[in-house]
Amino acid sequence: MAEPKEKPVKETKETKDFKRQQQKEEEYLDSLVRIYSKDVPGNKQTYIGLTYIKGVSWAVSNAICKILKIDKKIKISQLTKEQIESIEAFLQKPQLYDYLKNRQKDYDSGESKHVLTNELDMVKDFDIKRMRQIKSYKGMRHALKQPVRGQRTRSHFRTTGVAVGVKKKGDVSKK
Repeated sequence: MAEPKEKPVKETKETKDFKRQQQKEEEYLDSLVRIYSKDVPGNKQTYIGLTYIKGVSWAVSNAICKILKIDKKIKISQLTKEQIESIEAFLQKPQLYDYLKNRQKDYDSGESKHVLTNELDMVKDFDIKRMRQIKSYKGMRHALKQPVRGQRTRSHFRTTGVAVGVKKKGDVSKK
């Protein structure tokens, strides 16, 4: 006895889109490269991909590529293990000019250094705590959750505290 033939299922546009999206996600996950405890998409150029690491700016990324003689246009997924290891070793002890480092003349040690990822967050928090403790202007602005760098507060930064609105001459209410 012959088995009944199953009808082929007609693919709709939604199923094709779903399959295409799954394929893109698999390609993306396959091409992730871990550099200095950060997942960098492999489809990015080296120059751009290095900026995904917290504390690495465009200038530092450019300096890494020039010093280590890595082509900026190469995709991150095409880097060899030796190149990735050399990038990580460079990031641990960067030999950069002082003006490229993000901690010039550190408050505690007095030396210029470059901090990355979680250490950068800790250092930033300690700086803000120190400013609050010595009651500097910036520290007081941080404590009040107000803008620190001179922005105007009349029309922005209304998420905390009492909102101050603009009053027109005709809106004066009598008590």
